[in-house]
Amino acid sequence: MADNYLEKRYDEYLERKAAAEKARRAAWKKQLDAYRKRLAEERKVR
Repeated sequence: MADNYLEKRYDEYLERKAAAEKARRAAWKKQLDAYRKRLAEERKVR
C-alpha cells in the first residue's frame, strides 16, 4: 500500500514538473517571438 502511495505521489510530481517545463518553454517562445518582431520593426524603420 505504501508503494502505491509513493508511486502516485511520484507520478503527480512528474506531471507537475512537466507542466512547469511546458509553461516555461511557452513563456520563452513568447518572449523570443516578441524580440524577433521588435527586431523586424527596427529593420523596417532604418
